[in-house]
Amino acid sequence: MRPYDSGMAEDADARVCRVFGARLREFRRRQKLTQSDIAERAGVSLMYVSQIERGLRNPTLAVVVRLAHAVDVTACDLISGVDPPTD
Repeated sequence: MRPYDSGMAEDADARVCRVFGARLREFRRRQKLTQSDIAERAGVSLMYVSQIERGLRNPTLAVVVRLAHAVDVTACDLISGVDPPTD
C-alpha cells in the first residue's frame, strides 16, 4: 500500500519515503547484502524491507535505527539527504 496517491504529484512525505528507501538500498548494496540479510539483522520481514526500499512504507524511528545498524552505518548517515524540499 502506497503512503500517497501515485496519480497525484509527489508530496513531501512520499519523497522522503522514496529517498530514504533509495539510501537504504545504496548502503545495503555497498555492503553486498541481500534484502533478506537486512531483514534478519534488523528483525523485520523481508517484505517490509522491500517495501521500504521502494518507498512504499514509512518506518518508525526505532526501525530506522535498526536498519542503519543492519547496514553498518549510523541513523544519521542513513537519513542524510532525505529532507523534503522547502517551498
